[in-house]
Amino acid sequence: MLAKSHPLARLLTYAKGYRRRVRVAVACSVLNQLFDLAPPFLIGMAVDIVVRRETSLIGELFGLQDLTHQLIALGVLNAVIWILESAFEYAFKVLWRGLAQDIQHDARLSAWAHVQRLDMSWFEDRSTGGLMAVLNDDVNQLERFLDRGANDLIQTTTTVLTVGATFVILAPTVAPLAFLPIPLILWGSFRFQRRLEPRYAAVRERAGALNATLANDLGGIATIKAFSAEAREVERVRQESSAYRKANERAIAVSSAFVPLIRMAILVGFTATLVLGGWVTLQGGLEVGTYSVMVYITQRLLWPLTRLGETFDLYQRAMASTRRILDLLSMKPAIQPGEESLDQVDGEIEFDDVSFGYGDGPDVLQRLSLKVPAGETHAIVGPTGSGKSTLVKLLLRLHEVRSGAVRVDGVDVRDLAFDSLRGATGLVAQDVFLFHGSVRENVAYGKPDANDVALEEAARGSEAIDFIEALPQGWETVVGERGQKLSGGQRQRLSIARAILKDPAILVLDEATSAVDNETEAAIQRSLERVARDRTTFVIAHRLSTIRNADRIHVLDGGRVVEAGTHDELLALGGSYAGLWKVQTGAR
Repeated sequence: MLAKSHPLARLLTYAKGYRRRVRVAVACSVLNQLFDLAPPFLIGMAVDIVVRRETSLIGELFGLQDLTHQLIALGVLNAVIWILESAFEYAFKVLWRGLAQDIQHDARLSAWAHVQRLDMSWFEDRSTGGLMAVLNDDVNQLERFLDRGANDLIQTTTTVLTVGATFVILAPTVAPLAFLPIPLILWGSFRFQRRLEPRYAAVRERAGALNATLANDLGGIATIKAFSAEAREVERVRQESSAYRKANERAIAVSSAFVPLIRMAILVGFTATLVLGGWVTLQGGLEVGTYSVMVYITQRLLWPLTRLGETFDLYQRAMASTRRILDLLSMKPAIQPGEESLDQVDGEIEFDDVSFGYGDGPDVLQRLSLKVPAGETHAIVGPTGSGKSTLVKLLLRLHEVRSGAVRVDGVDVRDLAFDSLRGATGLVAQDVFLFHGSVRENVAYGKPDANDVALEEAARGSEAIDFIEALPQGWETVVGERGQKLSGGQRQRLSIARAILKDPAILVLDEATSAVDNETEAAIQRSLERVARDRTTFVIAHRLSTIRNADRIHVLDGGRVVEAGTHDELLALGGSYAGLWKVQTGAR
């Protein structure tokens, strides 16, 4: 039900923790506008002193007969009003801007925290640039509206109510004509709002698509250069940018027509006040001072309404962005954490009659069963597409099995809390991800409070200490985005050091040496053998030379285990593994 409600109602529900601050900000906006509307009344009082002299309104209010004293009182009243108007202007600006920054900050953090709880299949269907558009651009649109638009709406409403009450009290015969444009302006505003809403939704969609293209190209800049595809990618960005520009043009064409039409409506109201109010004054029905007040406050009423176009423009942009932010927050993770925790993890792993497929596709794993006793090293090998890396994703519960169960120490991973399951597991993947930061920060990522001694021991265990100390700034050397300043072998060894430092009960190696040279592979293999001692090690291997000493090797083909045994047993069997071994050793 919430997802179908208006985005403003959803935003108010989301921001309920700010209601007290919002009420104070609204009060300051209202008081500022009331004092801002006072000068026309002061002008009317000044005219009243000149025309009525001793019987003027200010003389009657303060009991002053002397005209000089009346003018002094008027001056003091004017100073007080201007000081209060300035004070409340300062207050509402600080309050609204502070609210805008805080809600923007919280919305971005809430969205990002929520995104990280979503399952991997959700990310696979979306682009990084599209998500960045929501987490950054859409949140900024919300901040712009709260910074300016909310106050404009409140002060415009205050003006209409205050001036309306004044007209009804001072000149009820003139009020209907003076207020004649108001219903037309409001009707036109809502009509424009309905026409703008889909246009700004389209603008936000095109912004997401443009961001996705830019993010994709930045991530693949080396490939673009290698294939001399710069001109082609510029053309791709040009097309997306043109689509974004055209979507904006369609919105601008509607929003720009608002103010000129409103001006025509204002002309009716202002002319009615000038002509009809003047006629009533000439007939003796109004005081000259009152007529002066009415002329001035009619302008103060009607001209600010021309800003409604800009305000509604901000509002519609903000609501389009709010809908995207809150739709993201309303997404429910398909994989929910369990509640159990493992106090002591031995590391036994079991895949029991597991079947799994991605999305609506066919099963990648078909009733697969295998068991890894605690403390042993088991390897998974097989041709591309046989489901090797899928086992890792199911073990870490990045995806959910279709049938069967994955267990750690006899407990179904669906019953385990994520922190308990993943906290007991260390992953060294083929595609190593290093963050833009120092070597120290990347190695300590899984254990941020690690001291220098622990960091150095982890680096020695992964045979990374020599190259780390040879770097220009040693441990403080910045590795660049995704570690691009380091070689593939160096990145892999830092990944292994990261896993060693975490000291997990279960070590998962997903083709950790497939993309390095033979010398680096040998170094990594030595470090892995040291790391694997006294812990369960689950190895996904492409190079069979790296797993020949495993306690057991499982051969996958077509989503099933077709062979299992030690290296020597499988060679003696003369089956699939033996064939793979001959290919890699050049015997065939």
